[in-house]
Amino acid sequence: MDSKTASAAEIRKRKIADVVNAGLKRRYAAERRFRFYGVAAIAISMIMLVVLFTTILGNGLTAFVQTRVTMDVVASAERIDPQGTRKREDLVAGDYQGAVRDAVLAMFPEVTARKDRKDLMELFSNGAGYELQRKVLENPDLIGKTVRVEVPVASEFDMLSKGYISRDVPEAERKISDKQIGWFDTLKSKGMISMGFNTTLMSSGDSRQPELAGLWGAIVGSFYTLVVTLTLSFPIGVAAAIYLEEFAPKNKWTDIIEVNINNLAAVPSIVFGLLGLAVFLQFFGLPRSAPVVGGLVLMLMNLPIIIIASRAALKSVPPSIREAALGLGASKLQMIFHHVLPLAMPGMLTGTIIGMAHALGETAPLLMIGMVAFIVDIPHTPLDPSTVLPVQIYLWADSPERAFVERTSAAIIVLLGFLILMNAAAVLLRKKFERRW
Repeated sequence: MDSKTASAAEIRKRKIADVVNAGLKRRYAAERRFRFYGVAAIAISMIMLVVLFTTILGNGLTAFVQTRVTMDVVASAERIDPQGTRKREDLVAGDYQGAVRDAVLAMFPEVTARKDRKDLMELFSNGAGYELQRKVLENPDLIGKTVRVEVPVASEFDMLSKGYISRDVPEAERKISDKQIGWFDTLKSKGMISMGFNTTLMSSGDSRQPELAGLWGAIVGSFYTLVVTLTLSFPIGVAAAIYLEEFAPKNKWTDIIEVNINNLAAVPSIVFGLLGLAVFLQFFGLPRSAPVVGGLVLMLMNLPIIIIASRAALKSVPPSIREAALGLGASKLQMIFHHVLPLAMPGMLTGTIIGMAHALGETAPLLMIGMVAFIVDIPHTPLDPSTVLPVQIYLWADSPERAFVERTSAAIIVLLGFLILMNAAAVLLRKKFERRW
């Protein structure tokens, strides 16, 4: 009987061991599957990221290089200053494009037909006259002399030089003719065509001509907008966080406020744009498409993020700091501003920078307040009409010209560069001032 009982116990042990081992196998298999899913998710994310950056860089890096032609232009007084006054207002109104046209036709004396002359002038950007104008305004003594200017070629020939337009396709399938390509090759054989850094892209405002379009107006507009946003949102957000965390009583009213702050952080950004349109533009009558209005709208959108981050930073300060300060005779206000706030400030700054980076990439609320307008001039104050980098990308992406495709990608590269710098600053601040309690 004892041997039968022992054998039955052994059988039960083996069954239990088999059940446990089977359970362990299932758990190990589930763990392996979970690891595989995690690695696969990371791999897919990295592949998509590589594809994204490869596409953007492949399309956009060439926009930082521009094809230019160097020519000698006679700054004739008949074209530029027929009155002979040498006054600035008269010089500004001079026919500089006509002087450039005379120089181009002089280089190709065999081109006599009216249509051929028109096609020949299409090789050169409409902005060719502006470079001559700039030189003459800087030095009026150049009038009557031959001036060497370097001007951009038209965008289609810039695309030809960069290989985006193939010479092998039939003439009917491209915008430039074989005759125009021949003239371009003639200029190239004479050493008049060169490629260099596209200073226009980083120094000019928007333009209908791709070769003259730049990002500087959008960069300045983004700067003014973010300055207004930071100036208003940071002190208001920090003050609200200090009150809610240190002074406000814990009751149903503060609970309602906290719930609403958390909900506002998840509200779609276009709702804030509608609010800005109704309040700042229609009620207060602030100027449309101005950075000050954009900054106010982004301030409303950014406030919940800053408040939540600032409260989390205040909570991370140990209670012993507060108790020690109060125990030494400090008032509550002194305890907060002399001890708690300096320790919480790195976390507050990190949250603020991340919130500002989020605001820099916003488009929808700014479209609602009119910052989608075509702005050529560089804004000088937050009250001047302006656009911002995301909206500039939106405008260029909607343009049909091939040259705007590379400029759109270049604008994305610049925007991503600013975002990376701002996020890197947040990480560095956290690493530099982080304290472990």
